Amino acid sequence: MGKQKIAVAMSGGIDSSITALLLQEQGFDIVGITLQLWDSGEIQTGCCSSKSVDEARKFAEKIGVPHYVVDVKDEFKACVVRNFVDEYMNARTPNPCVVCNPNVKWKCILQKAEELGCEKIATGHYAQISCENGRYFVTRGVDLTKDQSYVMWKLSQEQLSKTLFPLGKYKKSEIKEMAQKYGFVELVQKSESQEICFIPDDDYRGFLRSYVKDIDSVVKKGIFISTEGKKLGEHAGFPFYTIGQRKGLGIALGVPAYVQSIDKEKNTITIGYRDDLLTNEVIVSNLHFSKHESFESVSNLSVKIRYNTQSAPCSVEKMNDGLYKLTFSTPVWAVTPGQSAVFYEGEDVVAGGIIEK
Repeated sequence: MGKQKIAVAMSGGIDSSITALLLQEQGFDIVGITLQLWDSGEIQTGCCSSKSVDEARKFAEKIGVPHYVVDVKDEFKACVVRNFVDEYMNARTPNPCVVCNPNVKWKCILQKAEELGCEKIATGHYAQISCENGRYFVTRGVDLTKDQSYVMWKLSQEQLSKTLFPLGKYKKSEIKEMAQKYGFVELVQKSESQEICFIPDDDYRGFLRSYVKDIDSVVKKGIFISTEGKKLGEHAGFPFYTIGQRKGLGIALGVPAYVQSIDKEKNTITIGYRDDLLTNEVIVSNLHFSKHESFESVSNLSVKIRYNTQSAPCSVEKMNDGLYKLTFSTPVWAVTPGQSAVFYEGEDVVAGGIIEK
């Protein structure tokens, strides 16, 4: 019986590179797949750049594995970038990774892997996959400071069943030590971007201006108002702000002020104090279930409402029209429409959905 063939999603960075090395060391037959997400030359840095594609190819050559580049630029722009722009133009704040993972990344890598005769795919994400009662689900990675389970909630049962996360049981420091041991010092020294992959300078407002050519004629300047409705000043246009934003408002009130809410129809942005953003209730739509097939009303879950926060205990009640109401015992801060609410049962991802309010 031959070696099990596994396709590794390679971005040229340390995590995907060490993933390929680990699996190769374990005796698997490895091929590398890199998705070309963006036009060559448009982005100079980050995992969307042509440089990263070239680095992935060179690393595959170093370790002696075949490498394939799959052009998914059209799918990426039509699905991920279009959603990103549309959400901001509708006064919401998107999470592009949540959209990309099932609809572009996993879909396209699995298609190429099947074409190459691979049984599974592997990525360098810090998460784990479990299976109970015939259902697959994501579990938090051992390194909680790097855990990426939050952005995996929309992966389908079929996608999860064909996926390996070899780094889920390691800490990032251990992965760096492995790279040193293998002699790939440049991987350890390579900077890692924390921004949106297709906006490496982290200026999403500039990206919107370049992508929506007539944005200034479509989106007019509007008014900042207080929580009492008092006019406070002028804003540059509602797509350029997000809930909880404090910096870059262009308005001085003498005290720290935060975006409280955004009204697209009235073109107003309400500014308030930090505590004005605390709430005990969140409404979520479009739930996708993983560990369990469904649930109606439960009280033993915790929910994470953004990537860089801790999950918080809450009760969940199913409402009409496919909506769910989350009630937190301790108030959560800056609930943002368009972001994801991810439900955890202990360390396991039970479900996820889109925050409406």
